[in-house]
Amino acid sequence: QVQLVESGGGLVQAGGSLTLSCTASRGTFSIYTMGWFRQAPGKERELVGSISWSGVSTHYTDSVKGRFAISRDNAKNTVYLKMNSLKPEDTAVYSCARGRPFDGTWNPRSESYDYWGQGTQVTVSS
Repeated sequence: QVQLVESGGGLVQAGGSLTLSCTASRGTFSIYTMGWFRQAPGKERELVGSISWSGVSTHYTDSVKGRFAISRDNAKNTVYLKMNSLKPEDTAVYSCARGRPFDGTWNPRSESYDYWGQGTQVTVSS
């Protein structure tokens, strides 16, 4: 059973930065696309960004382009989400999820991800 554990959430002022981490245990990490999702109260869960198994391809939803960056370290079984210029509307629970193997495409459907972390709260104050 693959386990994904996120860390790095917290409270930050608008304009600030946070870096989230997601570490996988068990299973093969390096061949899978990894995604970062978020869900704000009263809103649907959305894919914020994803990174291909090799790390060569990254994709982002429009609202975070230029502010967020995803990276991964396959030797550490860890994927990161660096968030800059945070806005109050970025407030949400952020979760990492494992996508398809050897895939570098943008795939925002939750059904395409099979393992999920428990989520970490990010709160941006104005």
